[in-house]
Amino acid sequence: MTSGSAEAIDSICFEQPLNERVRTFLRLEFLFGQHAHHRQDRSQYGLRARLQTLLDTLTVLSRSDLKKDILKELLEQHAHLTRLAARPGVDPDRLGHVLKELTTSVNGLQQLATQFAGSALRDNEFLISIHNRTSIPGGSCGFDLPAYHFWLSQPYDVVNRDLDAWFADLAPFEVAIGLYLKLLRGSTELTPAVARGGLYVHAPQGPVQLLRVFVPHSAAAYPEISAGAHRFTIRFVSLRDVNRRSSQVHSDVPFSIQCCTL
Repeated sequence: MTSGSAEAIDSICFEQPLNERVRTFLRLEFLFGQHAHHRQDRSQYGLRARLQTLLDTLTVLSRSDLKKDILKELLEQHAHLTRLAARPGVDPDRLGHVLKELTTSVNGLQQLATQFAGSALRDNEFLISIHNRTSIPGGSCGFDLPAYHFWLSQPYDVVNRDLDAWFADLAPFEVAIGLYLKLLRGSTELTPAVARGGLYVHAPQGPVQLLRVFVPHSAAAYPEISAGAHRFTIRFVSLRDVNRRSSQVHSDVPFSIQCCTL
């Protein structure tokens, strides 16, 4: 959230990625957040949830060369921000802090093997056995995976040590993606808008990578976003009872919007 966005405090933020790279980064941010949450739960169910999140993250990372993608994005931002240093009015301390974050993140990523995620899912028999059962509802029960059941029964410190070791290679991605998304979200200010009759259509002036819609809690509605390269449409929908079908809002809905790009 950028400065001057106090109006967003009492709002719900809905994000819509407009390219596949940002879509993947948002999925990974979500998974890293899940991992951080489950790490506080020392029960066997917490450990199971933590390992499942780890496997999901490795699966996403193994599908393409995301290391190359995020490195390219961070290096481009480092070069862009370095050029800004000579401009008047730039806060040198704040800029220097961001450049330092970028340098640290790039160095951490460069130390990783390119296809480490695929290797982790291919070369570790224990993880493979669990990963192969995750598509089956309840497929990781003790009678299905006795080795998994035995491992979960070990002292917490033993299980936690293994989980931390598997997650160690993911930590540089967590830092890098978090930094990139922070820069992306902070790339523009919030703009107030009104959806007349519950509908809002906008044609952005340039390319947009991430659309953020802040809806006041008082609106009692959520946006359905249809976005393309040249315009996007936001239709507000009311969900007053989850057991009943949603309905379109026909009154005016005030909200705020960010069209983020780097």
